[in-house]
Amino acid sequence: MRIIVHGGAGGVPDEPEPRQAVLDEAAAAGVTASDPLSAVETSVRVLESDHRFNAGVGGAVQSDGVVRTDAGVMTSDRRAGAAAGMDGVEHAVSVARAVLEETPHVLLVGDPAVDFAADIGVETAVDLFTDETRERWEAADAPDGSAQTHLDWLADRFGGSTSDPTAEESDGHVRADDARLPGHDTVGAVATDGETFATATSTGGRWFALAGRVGDVPQIGSGFYAAPAGAASTTGAGEDIARVTLARRAVRHVERGCDAQTAADLAIEAFGELTGSSAGVILLDDHGFGSAFNSEGMQTSTASR
Repeated sequence: MRIIVHGGAGGVPDEPEPRQAVLDEAAAAGVTASDPLSAVETSVRVLESDHRFNAGVGGAVQSDGVVRTDAGVMTSDRRAGAAAGMDGVEHAVSVARAVLEETPHVLLVGDPAVDFAADIGVETAVDLFTDETRERWEAADAPDGSAQTHLDWLADRFGGSTSDPTAEESDGHVRADDARLPGHDTVGAVATDGETFATATSTGGRWFALAGRVGDVPQIGSGFYAAPAGAASTTGAGEDIARVTLARRAVRHVERGCDAQTAADLAIEAFGELTGSSAGVILLDDHGFGSAFNSEGMQTSTASR
């Protein structure tokens, strides 16, 4: 088994060592699994449970004060499953896997996805706030009212909280990729046993998004993609990742004969040129690992056995 995991593309954290230790733990846990899908699920569950990452516990808060989680998984035979907009679900990756294995669908969303999670034994009604995220939310002075009221309020928070390096800070709010934030974007893993590939990506979303917003993570070809030639997991500016289907672009380079590292580099270079935003991608092919990013940082870990 070979596996690579990432902890999100964004700013450089103040204390990278503890985060790296958790990433190493996640990779070590996943590499002992019996198959690639179990490997990526196992690794991502470790990251979803750690408040240092923006997935599961410690996830970003939407405009109505709710942390909603999303995840997607895929295998190289193009089976896929995803779940999105789940309140109180720490292990979104396990719900996504169950969608793949136990339903005829590829995506479940909202309260029905939470009900499905409970039915298949994934814990629900989990408090996903940390002390840091609760403090930040309470200081945000969010309004009640309609979706339009929320849109007016978040205009200089989410709109100004892109990964665009030219975005301006306003009213004490910082960019979503700023190292001062308590979470650093999505997490993901890609694994292979030498015969098949699997990928998984999980997120708590982005701070101050409109309630109900779903980004790239649970969208096939955007936040994750697997094919017989290789597999990828992405992280970064979610709307832009979805617009250019970044994960699919990266794997396509492998299908055309590039090695994993070259494919990652080409995908991120094109992403930056097309969008002006920042992102990262991890890749596996039959021969090696690939990772690339155009943000300030992206921590990864690999393991083989």
